[in-house]
Order: sequence, then structure tokens, then C-alpha cells
Amino acid sequence: QVQLLESGGGLVQAGGSLRLSCAASGSIVSIRVMAWYRQAPGKQRELVARISTGGSTKYADSVKGRFTISRDSAKYTTALQMNSLKPEDTAVYYCAAEGLRRSPHSREDDHWGQGTQVTVSS
Repeated sequence: QVQLLESGGGLVQAGGSLRLSCAASGSIVSIRVMAWYRQAPGKQRELVARISTGGSTKYADSVKGRFTISRDSAKYTTALQMNSLKPEDTAVYYCAAEGLRRSPHSREDDHWGQGTQVTVSS
């Protein structure tokens, strides 16, 4: 069984920082992409940031320049450093592992964490 566990969420004031972490566990062979998504009340889930095995990154325009995604492929972990937080960043943040391959299987699939709440007060 694959599990993705997020941590680091909480309540911060606007302009503050938080660092989210995600650890994937199980009989994992490889993960093509690790990503962070978020969902605010009454809104659709949106991609916040993603990072590939080669280290290439993509960010939502709304967080570009403020958030930084990183990964440790050897440990199957990812982190999202969030700086200059704004009230509109308030959401449940979800970690995702895309193109995950498990031993002894050859196929790849996607897995999601349970989410961690981030609340930014004005």
C-alpha cells in the first residue's frame, strides 16, 4: 500500500511563511512527478506546483515567485516552501505522486495524500 502523508500546515498571518512536507511510503520504485494541489472552499482543485524527476518545475501564476517546490527522489519526499503568504492562499493543500511505480508491478499510477489545512489571516 502506498501512502502520502502531508505535514506543516497551520495558521499564519499574511506575509508569513510555511513549509509543507510530504513523504511517500510503500514499495516504491520511482515517481515521475511530485506535485502540490490546493482546494479552497467552493472552488475547484488547482495545481500549485510540480517537479519532475529531472528537477524541472512549474508553478501556478498566482504563486510564482513566492512558492518553491523541491524533492528528494531518494527518499520520495517533496516540500513546498511558501513565502509572502496571502489570504487567498488559504486552502487544503494536497500532495500528489504521479507516475508512481511500485515493486513488483511494472505499471504506473497516481496517488494522493489526505491534505493539510493552510489558513492565512489578513
